[in-house]
Amino acid sequence: METNNMIMDASDIERTVRRIAHEILEVHRGSEGLALVGIHTRGVILAKRLQAYISDIEGIRIPTGAMDITLYRDDWTRIGPHPIVHATDIPFSVDGRMLVLVDDVLFTGRTIRAAMDALMDFGRPDRVELAVMVDRGHRELPIQADYVGKAIETRRSETVNVMFVETDGKDGAALAKELP
Repeated sequence: METNNMIMDASDIERTVRRIAHEILEVHRGSEGLALVGIHTRGVILAKRLQAYISDIEGIRIPTGAMDITLYRDDWTRIGPHPIVHATDIPFSVDGRMLVLVDDVLFTGRTIRAAMDALMDFGRPDRVELAVMVDRGHRELPIQADYVGKAIETRRSETVNVMFVETDGKDGAALAKELP
């Protein structure tokens, strides 16, 4: 795969995260009853950044959790013989909350379906919304994001890689094309 087609740079990422935080607060008219749950790995980073911006705006640190959906995936047996499973840490009750699931890239919708299945094991939220940095289309399930940083058209053979300083040494997003 070739990865030199940057679609977002560090300033785009920063601006986009700030905008999504404002959109979430505008829709919910504040942060009361709101919580974020990031999907491992980069969704967790994005959720923590959203939490920080919301805290700066509202003066309140909203509950934020991390979820691993590996064992809830419908393709987990095809991932490999030893899939890496991260810890799920949701240190608050989801019952009655307005939850925003957070992930880096929305593609087929299967990851989000798995996340919703996993989330229901923790309780019954009042509402579940979805925030993503990049929506690249090609849905296989009727799932759409409520908050989208950037929507782009891709080929199924391409991938979108969102990068964060915490895991990749820099912020940005790139479109990776398969070599001919």
